[in-house]
Amino acid sequence: MKSLILASASPRRAQLLKQIGLSFRVEKSNFRELPLNHADMVEEVALAKAEGVQQRFPGELILGADTVVVFGTEVFGKPRNDAEAAAMLSSLSGNVHRVITGMALLQGKSSLTAKEETLVWMRPFDAEEIKAYIATGEPFDKAGAYGIQGRGAVFVERIAGCYFNVVGLPLSRLVLMLREFAWPLWEGGICAGEKTDA
Repeated sequence: MKSLILASASPRRAQLLKQIGLSFRVEKSNFRELPLNHADMVEEVALAKAEGVQQRFPGELILGADTVVVFGTEVFGKPRNDAEAAAMLSSLSGNVHRVITGMALLQGKSSLTAKEETLVWMRPFDAEEIKAYIATGEPFDKAGAYGIQGRGAVFVERIAGCYFNVVGLPLSRLVLMLREFAWPLWEGGICAGEKTDA
């Protein structure tokens, strides 16, 4: 079965690819991430991450991705410390924000980028809840300082759009992109090496 390269060390993205039965391996990009000042840059950053891996593996299909949380005109990446995490969560409390993920597929000289956007409504929560959540350590490797697939789910009232986008990889959009590269999702009834019950 063909295999692609995930240019990301995110365990959540790897888990999502496993969930849909895609054969892949992880190679962390050497691209140095910097705070974004504009949400439109997510596709650009995703492509740069893929290009960082392509230098080592020319000719292979590489997937890069970047996720940000946007509240008003502010773009939230991953918090660097407790204070940043608390500030982000305080801003999101009782409000609606956007989660935007940029994706890039790169193979040889061919590239394709796309982005997905999801609206997220959060219930109001107080400083004590924020402090307790930060103490779990969960906020620090996540854009916007929360994980909808983890303990941060308790803050989310509802969403409009792709749930998997909020986790970090919009799967439906990704599959459409893979089709452009004639990439098989499943082959011969085999899903990531696991036989079906039939």
